[in-house]
Amino acid sequence: MSTGPYGCIAEFDSAPALLAAVAGLRTRGYSRLEAYTPFPVEGLAQALGASRDWTAVAMLVAGALAGAGMLALQYYGAAINYPINVGGRPDASWPAFIPPAVEMTILFAALAGVVAMLAANGLPRLHHPLFDSQRFTRASRNGLLLVVLADDPRYEPGAVRQALLELHATHVETVPS
Repeated sequence: MSTGPYGCIAEFDSAPALLAAVAGLRTRGYSRLEAYTPFPVEGLAQALGASRDWTAVAMLVAGALAGAGMLALQYYGAAINYPINVGGRPDASWPAFIPPAVEMTILFAALAGVVAMLAANGLPRLHHPLFDSQRFTRASRNGLLLVVLADDPRYEPGAVRQALLELHATHVETVPS
């Protein structure tokens, strides 16, 4: 377990102040920033430099593979492994294969979406260092919080604290790991 700090958390009194602080830190070279707000702040994700979410791609790939796999499985079972002549119909009667293939497509896409969402959120995680901060409890009520992570290449505790205070933070504290 790491003995260094998790980062530095700062509270701001308004959404424009939070956005200005993110912009100010980004211009100073800080790249590992997280923000926590009780309501959506327009432009915050872009200001933080949010990365692409691959959940939709995972769902598309899993759904396509499951649907194609189900069609192949049904074709193999009905036309190759155990063909049965029922009323002169063809062995590979594709209209009968569609409903199970659609069901498998939906099932596997949904499962892949849940797994990708959990992975993207870093879950399951039973404890997070921010949970120990008294200020973090305000994030779901009225706190506008900005965290500079300690793994940022430019992280220096004193310099980060000074920069946040210069950017009009109402409270700044270091969060231990």
